[in-house]
Amino acid sequence: MSDAGFFLDVRDISGNYTIRPFFRSLVTLQGVQKDLNRNCTASLDYPYKCFFPQHALPYIRSPYFILNSAYDVYQFHHIFVPPSADPDGHWNHCKSNPAACTANQIAILQGFRSEMLMALRLFGGSSNGGMFINSCFAHCQSELQDTWFASNSPRLHDKTIAEVVGDWYFERKVAKEIDCPYPCDHTCQNLIPSSQEEGIYVPLHNCIIISLLLITCMVLPSSI
Repeated sequence: MSDAGFFLDVRDISGNYTIRPFFRSLVTLQGVQKDLNRNCTASLDYPYKCFFPQHALPYIRSPYFILNSAYDVYQFHHIFVPPSADPDGHWNHCKSNPAACTANQIAILQGFRSEMLMALRLFGGSSNGGMFINSCFAHCQSELQDTWFASNSPRLHDKTIAEVVGDWYFERKVAKEIDCPYPCDHTCQNLIPSSQEEGIYVPLHNCIIISLLLITCMVLPSSI
C-alpha cells in the first residue's frame, strides 16, 4: 500500500515541471536507473521519468493499493504551486485555508485533481488493485488513527480508509473509491502545515520521506 506516494509528473501553475529536476537527481543519487522497468524506460524520452508512479504503474503486476488525496497538500504547496511559481504570494491564503481560495484558484485545483484521476484511469480497471482517493487537503492519512479508522475518520461511501484497505487486502470486494470534487466531502480532516514560509513541519517531512521510500519500492523490482 502506498500512502501519499502518487507524486504527479505535472506542470506547475507557471507551466514549468518543477518536480522533474528533483526526481532526476534522486534517481542519480540512488543509482537506480539501471533497475527501473526496461519496458517503461524504453517507452519514455528520459528513463528517470519511470520513477514517477504514473509512468511506472502500468508495468506493476503485484497487488497494489493507492491511498492518496486528489488535493495532496505537499504536491499542492511544493509541486503544483511552488514558491517559485508564486513569488508574490497570491496563493498563500488559499494554501493555508482552502475555504479562502478564490473561484479561479479552486478551478485550477480541480485541474490538478483531473490530472491525478487521468493518471489513475488505467489502474481503475486492474483486477488486483485498490484505491482510496479522497478530496481532503492532506498528505499521509494512514499514520494517524483519526484519519485511518475512527468514528470521525474520512469516509467514502460510508467506509473508512481502513475498511476499504481491508476489503482489498482480504479480497472481500472491489475496493476502488474515488471522492467527488472539493468541497463536497464533509468527512475530511484537512491536515495543512501551519507555516508556508519556514519549510516543512516535522510530521509532514517524515511522511514525505516515507512516501518517497514507497515510490522506490513501487518502481523497483522486488529482488532488490
